[in-house]
Amino acid sequence: MKRVLFVCLGNICRSPAAEGIFQSLVAKRGLENSIGVDSAGTSSYHIGEPADKRMRQAAELRGIELLSRSRMVSPRDLSQFDLIIAMDRNNYRELEALAEGSSGKVRLLSEYLDENWPRDVPDPYYGGEEGFSKVLDMLEAACPRILDEICPESPPTA
Repeated sequence: MKRVLFVCLGNICRSPAAEGIFQSLVAKRGLENSIGVDSAGTSSYHIGEPADKRMRQAAELRGIELLSRSRMVSPRDLSQFDLIIAMDRNNYRELEALAEGSSGKVRLLSEYLDENWPRDVPDPYYGGEEGFSKVLDMLEAACPRILDEICPESPPTA
């Protein structure tokens, strides 16, 4: 089984949304037994909390359910996951420092986006509703490409 971990700062906005979108794509392709997905944060601010209510609501409008609870990324994750996707350069640097010998597994989400997108997925936590929508737009653009890369033998997501 291939395993993907999405990581942001608090694991209540960006990474749980990426997890939910990615899980939905995996299910649409019938790959639930081949691909696992999870999310985590680089900080301990929100451990055990569900995704931010505003992100849950924005995702639900797109048919995505966010069910995970916040947790902090651990050194063990670096050996258990095949691909670790950081939402921004700060998360990327923290993951690289934690990874030491596993750095080839850590990638920025923006590597899966066209260059017209920002390099970092902005944290919508302190912003308005449009920030959550923009993040979901970015994640919905990147997640199919991530899935295509790790599972090229499955039919592409339309």
